[in-house]
Amino acid sequence: MSSASSRFLFLMASIAAALALGISTYLEYSVGLKPCSLCVLQRLCLMLFLANSLVACVHGPGRRGSLFYGAAGLVSATAGMTLAWRQVLMQSHSFEPFPDCIVQPKPMDSWWCALHRILDGAVDCANITWTLFDLSIPEWSLLFFLAVSSAMTYLLLRLAWSALVRPLGGDTSQLVRAMD
Repeated sequence: MSSASSRFLFLMASIAAALALGISTYLEYSVGLKPCSLCVLQRLCLMLFLANSLVACVHGPGRRGSLFYGAAGLVSATAGMTLAWRQVLMQSHSFEPFPDCIVQPKPMDSWWCALHRILDGAVDCANITWTLFDLSIPEWSLLFFLAVSSAMTYLLLRLAWSALVRPLGGDTSQLVRAMD
């Protein structure tokens, strides 16, 4: 895979992420929708993906750099996809509030409790406040993260294929030798 095609993929991914971040900001400040804790975490994953894609686009890395940036983008997109999937599941089923954690005297237990509360969500995470084409915001977020995860997976598979055909050391690969 050439450096130009991976740079173009990162450019398109950063444009899509900037557009999604702009839409979420518009919905929060212009429409007046208040994001819940899972929405804020999804937005954080979106910002990480955007920063990774922008740096990769500006850097214009070679094969090894594209592999690193692609893996980092896949991790942040997968994290966002997991959080969006959790919120879609909360919205599709009747929400039963979970009992609050009892704050322990140890600091690590209280951090674990706070993380547990965020991932369990709150009542406002299960409410559907806005839809477009009968899809809620977490469903749109899930579709976006699925699309960019697919793009990063394509990039990584393409890089793996090119490494099989033409290894980094300059030697002829086993695949090319078998085809001769």
